[in-house]
Amino acid sequence: MNILETYPQLQQFLNYLKFEKKYSKHTLISYQTDLEQFLTYLISQYNSPSIQDIKPTLIRSWLGELKEDELVAKSIKRKISALKSFFKYQLKIGVVSQTPMVTIVSPKLNKRLPSFIEETQIENLLNNNFSNDWKGKTEKLVLQLFYATGMRLSELINLKENQIDKSNLHIKVTGKGNKERIIPINKELVFLLENHIAEKRKDITIDVVNVFVTSTGKPLQPRNIYAFVNKRLKNISVAQKSPHVLRHSFATHLMNNGADLNAVKELLGHSSLAATQIYTHNSIEKLKEVFKKAHPKA
Repeated sequence: MNILETYPQLQQFLNYLKFEKKYSKHTLISYQTDLEQFLTYLISQYNSPSIQDIKPTLIRSWLGELKEDELVAKSIKRKISALKSFFKYQLKIGVVSQTPMVTIVSPKLNKRLPSFIEETQIENLLNNNFSNDWKGKTEKLVLQLFYATGMRLSELINLKENQIDKSNLHIKVTGKGNKERIIPINKELVFLLENHIAEKRKDITIDVVNVFVTSTGKPLQPRNIYAFVNKRLKNISVAQKSPHVLRHSFATHLMNNGADLNAVKELLGHSSLAATQIYTHNSIEKLKEVFKKAHPKA
């Protein structure tokens, strides 16, 4: 049985996320996967109840099965979030008069502090044996830009030449939900980016507006960046060895040096302050470390 034929509301919801909310392809796939899994369960176990007839007991039954399959709490929480968004939309367009998610409680997660690179190790990372060819120069500049701006991987990959404002010393970034934000950069980074673009235009014959491309002119792919960032972080003492750790480092170092929390929120492009507050914990840990080392009664 075709899920979309049985539950056409799913496609309508996915279209809403895609065209109105402007969610990324990755996010859309995540929503679709979770919701299809739930609706498939209803079809097989409860003979395809209508959207209006889906009660909290049916949802709890599915969640119970997920727990029996030993699905981790983080994944269950994500699936509950997808269901909440789905039924909120059904409520909005009048398909249901009440969402069945009101009494559904998400599992609590153990909060992990974001992994970051110590300030003393940043210079080692950015100045450590890069080749002088296009690949080496690109890798070095990518790392520098990640740390200097805190931008996301998708934002860096899609960065265009016209998003760099050399006069006003900033980069305009298009983040999640197609939201734009301005990130300040210094003169040195502007100079490096200008040189990189000039060299790209000179040596790569394909006309491409992306700032970061391969030696053949193709835009860099996530797997390319993951690979060389992971390799570069092998000798750095940090738990997470991915591009995102540089974003964490950007935010943590700002907080450790007295930056305003709201300012860091805007620089990171977070939609809520709660997402940025995880970096205050690292600041507190830093203060504890300083206290233990410096105070005679610590």
